[in-house]
Formats: sequence, structure tokens, C-alpha cells
Amino acid sequence: MRVLLDACVLVPTLTRALMMHLATSGQMTPLWSPMILSEWMHAAKRTGPVQAMGVEGEIAVMKARFPNSLVTPAADLTDSLYLPDPDDTHVLAASITGKADHLVTFNAKDFPTRTMAAHGIPRTSPDALLLLLGTDPTTEPGLRAEIAKAQDATGLPARTLLKKSHLPRFAKALFPKA
Repeated sequence: MRVLLDACVLVPTLTRALMMHLATSGQMTPLWSPMILSEWMHAAKRTGPVQAMGVEGEIAVMKARFPNSLVTPAADLTDSLYLPDPDDTHVLAASITGKADHLVTFNAKDFPTRTMAAHGIPRTSPDALLLLLGTDPTTEPGLRAEIAKAQDATGLPARTLLKKSHLPRFAKALFPKA
């Protein structure tokens, strides 16, 4: 499954780690464009130079690990598309160029279902993608390990951490109340 990851999915550390685990385990092929990576870098620079350096390194590792994931849409394709926020047309264009099976984003309002359906690419939340792919018995232990690392950093219980990361259904599936 080919999955275009919007910048808003790459920025949060936990969400990015979970997506990269799905990719490393072969559950999906991640896709991104130079502009998406640039948006992620821009967000990191706003938080400080140390964070920006870390993101620069992560981008280099991701490009090396997934060399076929970088897609560059043609400018005329981007210009021909319409979305409520014109600044997001490059994301849809990258999805089309990369022949994505899903565009994964937290940004539902700027990727209307009808518009996405017209291009044959469903908009999928990270929560829904993790429910779809992350509860596989071969993948779940690695995802739990990524969550445990985030717990160590934050001190939050796993379910709370996932809910704060806008992954409530995945939290409920992985950590049902006792």
C-alpha cells in the first residue's frame, strides 16, 4: 500500500515513529515530496536550532531508508488542482504523482472527501491507518515499543499519550480499559 504522509503527520514525533515503523515492517510504502519535507523542516526551525538539526538528520535517514518514497509533482499538475486551502494542492499533487492509495493527514477540512474521491485517493487519518495496519500481530509489538519510548520521554500512560496524539481509536484498540 502506497501512503502519502502529509507534513502534519511527520511533525509529531510519536506519529512519525509509528508511521515509520509501519513502513519498516513492510505494511506500507511511505511517500512524501520535497515540499512536504520542507514544511516539516520549517516547523522544526520554529521550535529551535537543535530540533531543526535533528529533523535534518531524520530526513536524511528517511531518504536513505526509503529511496523511492520521494515524489516530485509537476508544477502544472499542482496549479491545476483546487482545494479549500491552495497551499495544500502540492500535497494532493504529490499523492497523484506517487499513485498513493491513501493520503494520510490530520487536516480533514482542507482535503474534502468529494475532491479526494474525484482523484481516487481517500483521505485517511493517522488514527484510521493505524487501526487498519497497526493491529496486525506481527506489527503490533514494534508499535508498542515505539509507544513505550514515547512514554519514557513523557511519563504519560500509553492510552493517554495516544489520545493526546490524536490517535484515540488506535489507543482504545491497543489499550482497552481493564
